Amino acid sequence: MAITADHIRTTIHGYLDEHPDEKPALTPILGLLDDGADLASRKEFRGHATAGAVLTRPDGHILHIHHLALDKWLLPGGHLEAQDGTLIEAALRELSEETGIPAESVTAVVDRPVHIDVHPIPANETKGEPDHQHIDFRFLFRTGVEVHRLQTEEVIDAAWRHPDTISDEQLRRRIANTAR
Repeated sequence: MAITADHIRTTIHGYLDEHPDEKPALTPILGLLDDGADLASRKEFRGHATAGAVLTRPDGHILHIHHLALDKWLLPGGHLEAQDGTLIEAALRELSEETGIPAESVTAVVDRPVHIDVHPIPANETKGEPDHQHIDFRFLFRTGVEVHRLQTEEVIDAAWRHPDTISDEQLRRRIANTAR
């Protein structure tokens, strides 16, 4: 069953209950939902949802992947698929696809996003995509296993990095507070 607008809305409202200071940044996203936008569709170019995984191992390091198309080190994640029933399921699926880490080797720290990040994505002429926004629902997971195999169509490397290498200070704080 595909992720619904109600699920996305409920997830955002639950997140805002914990982080009311982020309401100004997320109110436009709720407005898109009110206007009938299908944020689960990557064809919604006013903005669409993506799901990300913040994966920690016992020593506190966080898995980063080197994204081929963007040529950047990022946290694992990506677009929603029709078979995803929830945002956390989508984050776990993306993590497994990109790194080969089996879903059963990963544990969710909490069942809500640790962070919701809205960021611009540049146009991609080869995919026929204009500039648009990603609304990235980031979930915190733990594992004790290593990367198995990379999804080489999208990922060219993976590395476990110290949490201080995450440039978003708010995300860094949230990881530290939630992982305790």
